[in-house]
Amino acid sequence: MFSMVLIDGTISGSGVSSGSTRVKLLTSIWQSLLHRAPIGVDDNFFSLGGNRRIADLLFADIAQKMGREVPSATIFHAQTIAALAFVLDQPTLPRFSPFVQMKAGTGKPPILIAPGLDGCASFSKLAKRIQTEHPIYGIQAKGVDGMEEPFDCVEDMAQYYVDGLNALQPFPPYILIGYSFGGLVALEMAQRLSDSGKQVGLLVLIDAYPHPRNLSSGQRLRLTVQRVARHISEMQEKPIRGAVAYLSGGLKRRLGVAGANGGQDLSAMSRLSLARTTLNVKDKSYAALARYRPRAYSGDMKFIKSETDTYFPGDPHPVWVNLARTFEVETVSGNHLDMVTTHFEALAAALTRYLSELRS
Repeated sequence: MFSMVLIDGTISGSGVSSGSTRVKLLTSIWQSLLHRAPIGVDDNFFSLGGNRRIADLLFADIAQKMGREVPSATIFHAQTIAALAFVLDQPTLPRFSPFVQMKAGTGKPPILIAPGLDGCASFSKLAKRIQTEHPIYGIQAKGVDGMEEPFDCVEDMAQYYVDGLNALQPFPPYILIGYSFGGLVALEMAQRLSDSGKQVGLLVLIDAYPHPRNLSSGQRLRLTVQRVARHISEMQEKPIRGAVAYLSGGLKRRLGVAGANGGQDLSAMSRLSLARTTLNVKDKSYAALARYRPRAYSGDMKFIKSETDTYFPGDPHPVWVNLARTFEVETVSGNHLDMVTTHFEALAAALTRYLSELRS
């Protein structure tokens, strides 16, 4: 039986014949879904415009035309036709690392970025804008592939990733960046590494906050008023029908009502599709968020706050300043979502500066 542990989180696909039947079929599927031709065997899926929705369509086609159901999350580790053909040539799937390389580099140590609630290492565009010779890896949550049950505890997540570091980076210092919920995971990783005597060279939290129940009563009150004001403002800018739809959609998401998934019919999708696996991961992450109480960290913490988002506390100082040896805050343009997806120049510039300061 074939088994392979991927240390760097990626597959090269070297040795796969570009003229093989499997490669030809994959090329045809990619060209159809990505609306591009020609596509080379070493062209990157995400650089060609691929995304999670297209990945689900890709693996649905693979299941139909090749008779083999494979997790859509495989695309994060096998991002080219050659690499994907190599995976599909094996009788069993490789055992994937939780660390997905998003940018190559020759420097040491590598940079690790922990994701938000859905657990996907979807920071490729941001990573390419960070100016550094260090390789950059995104952390992929357990369960994104649909093959294992996700964790519902931040401490378990952090320990799982720390254990995985033995293969990727056995020696310190460590560079940890955590976005949103991933900030809590990165913090817990830093604490566990520090507790074991391993140096954390840099810890950066990006718009990361504990559950509101762990805030003070005053902080919770201010946050509630802030969120209510935001919802009222957004509803006032919409026509009456749009305002009702906005309110209804919010209630459905809050109550977990079916149909609040962006209009996707999940019942028709594979249990291994990202549309379904990421929802499961997100549910477990919400549970983990609700029960996690951050403890004091003996090291330094940098915090990057989005400029226009009003869903989180306006000032992170009261939340974090007493939980780290030193605490520094920087505000960058964008809101909580687009700062890492579309308008990431300011965030990339801040991270580039932190890495430059660390090197010097």
